[in-house]
Amino acid sequence: MSWIRPAPDGCVLTVNASPRAKRTEFAGADADRLRVRIHAPPVDGKANAELVRFLAEHFGIPTRAVEILSGGTARLKRVKLRGVTEADCRSRVKG
Repeated sequence: MSWIRPAPDGCVLTVNASPRAKRTEFAGADADRLRVRIHAPPVDGKANAELVRFLAEHFGIPTRAVEILSGGTARLKRVKLRGVTEADCRSRVKG
């Protein structure tokens, strides 16, 4: 299994989010998940909002093009990036 899968209009990432980190950043990639440290706490959706903002900024897409498909209240999430190809995603994430 891979942490990235192609989709008709972009790609879907499997993300392991770690809230309350010193800063928001990529923390590497395992075979089946992309690890992301999130500065915000997991309260009132703040960590999810920070994850969406971070991914949108990193990939140069609007925040409305980032959608959390599953795992809204869990650390392991599936996130869709519209307008980003699988190859572009792999090249932009060093992991």
